[in-house]
Amino acid sequence: MKDKVVLAYSGGLDTSIIIPWLKENYDLEVIAACMDVGQGDDLKAVEEKAIRTGASKVYVEDLKAEFVKEYLFKAVKAHLVYEDEYLLGTSLARPLMSKRLVEIAHKEGAKYIAHGCTGKGNDQVRFETGIASFDPTIQIIAPWRLWDIESREDAIDYAHAKGVEVTATKKKIYSEDKNVWHVSHEGGDLEDPRNEHKRSMYSMTTPVEEAPDKPEYIEIYFEQGVPKKLDGKELEPLELLTKLNEIAGRNGVGIIDIVENRLVGMKSRGVYETPGGTVLYAAHRCLERITIDKNTYHYKQVISQKYSELVYDGLWFTPLREALDAFVESTQSNVTGSVKLKIYKGNVITAGTDAKKPLYNESISSFGASNLYDHKDAAGFIKIFTLPSKIKAMADKQ
Repeated sequence: MKDKVVLAYSGGLDTSIIIPWLKENYDLEVIAACMDVGQGDDLKAVEEKAIRTGASKVYVEDLKAEFVKEYLFKAVKAHLVYEDEYLLGTSLARPLMSKRLVEIAHKEGAKYIAHGCTGKGNDQVRFETGIASFDPTIQIIAPWRLWDIESREDAIDYAHAKGVEVTATKKKIYSEDKNVWHVSHEGGDLEDPRNEHKRSMYSMTTPVEEAPDKPEYIEIYFEQGVPKKLDGKELEPLELLTKLNEIAGRNGVGIIDIVENRLVGMKSRGVYETPGGTVLYAAHRCLERITIDKNTYHYKQVISQKYSELVYDGLWFTPLREALDAFVESTQSNVTGSVKLKIYKGNVITAGTDAKKPLYNESISSFGASNLYDHKDAAGFIKIFTLPSKIKAMADKQ
């Protein structure tokens, strides 16, 4: 009886050619595992393709609802942004996929897990760290670190030689990763940062130049930091995000073009579309500003950066991530209320915030007099606050 390998399978260029390559180079039964986190593919066609190219069995796992509720909404509460702009669409999907790969391997009694991540990318680290977190005895097969194929052009040639149908061509060479949160575009002419990216690559977003000339207003209600309602209607997390993707996408929201620092030590350029996520982050941050005290809010910004780096680096299943989650959860107890947003040609503009227990108090913050604040008290405060500056100035003169 042959040993088994579970392949993380998408039906894209890389994983499509891995099945015949594995059968040529290993005496293994190949089981394809397609994790649906919102790629939007025809999963029946993906399953049939895997069987045609040599898989003995195919698992099609619908993980979208779990992905949104247990991973993406955690990211919203923590305000996870890598290097100021990237909303971690690919990074957030890998822990859940890794966990399910191990579960399938255990069910099938497989000793191996294979993936199609390149030897220069972050995902190889994310997958293998996630897998090791659940079962360090499972052996990894990473073809991009083993075979003679050196480029996507070579991979296309190999696919044609083996009779494997692929949608990628040498003219349409981008590497893309899509889920319910985002779609990423890398490779091809993007590898030269002097090139402006082509708007034709977008799949979730209308180019801002073609977005409607009329603004669109929406209202999002949060309960302890969790998005619950859109325009007054309570929705399940997946449905709420799907609708926000549609609204923000048609209005040109959520495009970034960045050169980022990869975990493996090099810089890479990517174009990311995250329409609904961009809107959720904007709304959640508006509500936090009015419901979280200054010291906690400022410290949470520090925590968010560390948490973002941890997720980018593939360290989701760690004690530190759990500890950071506990901190974030404690900050969300008062983050309840509604945020109204104006969405227009790539912009997300606050149009009103209504918190259940706001820390903003109009009677205190207005320019007029109030019982809790006397303008005259500021003079004494400023004298004490400026004392270090005065002492230094006196020392400098001496």
